Amino acid sequence: MPRFAVASETGRLREVLVCPPDHYRWIPTNAVARRTLAEGAAPDAAAFAAQHRELVAALEQGGARVHALPAAPHLPYMAYTRDQAVTTPWGPVLCQLERPQRRGEYAAVLDWHAAQVADGGSAFWRKSSAGTLEGGDIHLIRPGLAVIGVSGGRTDEAGAAQLAAWLEAEGWECRLQPFDEHFLHLDLLFCMAAPGLALACPEALDDGFLAWLRGHGIRWIPFGYREAMALSGNILALGDGRVISSRGSTRINAALRAEGLAVLDPDLSLFAAGGGGPHCLTCPLLREDP
Repeated sequence: MPRFAVASETGRLREVLVCPPDHYRWIPTNAVARRTLAEGAAPDAAAFAAQHRELVAALEQGGARVHALPAAPHLPYMAYTRDQAVTTPWGPVLCQLERPQRRGEYAAVLDWHAAQVADGGSAFWRKSSAGTLEGGDIHLIRPGLAVIGVSGGRTDEAGAAQLAAWLEAEGWECRLQPFDEHFLHLDLLFCMAAPGLALACPEALDDGFLAWLRGHGIRWIPFGYREAMALSGNILALGDGRVISSRGSTRINAALRAEGLAVLDPDLSLFAAGGGGPHCLTCPLLREDP
């Protein structure tokens, strides 16, 4: 087993990679950020840093060791570490980012993982090369079962198919799920909360996908379009019946608690305004599945 290994979205989170928002600012790379910029708000760096510290505190409270990817001044969206790489049971996969403003992030990710190998970490299992592939579209639902969102933009069919082929060669079932690029990544519309339980936006997900989930014993808490665009459905499962969800997602947080889950709720409103929530801001490196 490689040191960095993840077989599901809901196993106990032990190690995770984040990037401090030292150079974070909103840039018009997605529909959410463009709307935010049009509203004219301009928070300072201290406000972003304070909210990110709340996220790190929640991760540590959940029992995870938090690693930091050094931030680069010319790459403001490095804080969304979900997209740069995805960890599988066989080690990390380097993704291929689509937006020109984010493509340079690969260099820091390569360097960071190379340094970890010298300290017992995992080398890359695979590197995406056939098309675009971003981690927010990749969901390892449980060991042996995955879905990859295909919007044609952030993740295209070629990139998704390449990863799916690698997973299928290891005996996994993998579904390619189309959705509208307006929603950035699939994790705005679908996130696992606990084994067998997800959040999902039926308004934007087709009936075939919902039937596929049902056929695999996955039920979901529904949320609507406005909640999707506010990143309210974007959560991070910590395992052991715990999740991280943004403080502003009050209805969804109440629904998660009604399912018996413990909800850690840092204020991440400034990052949500840029197009990302707790799922986007974290790259799990090691999870323990029961």
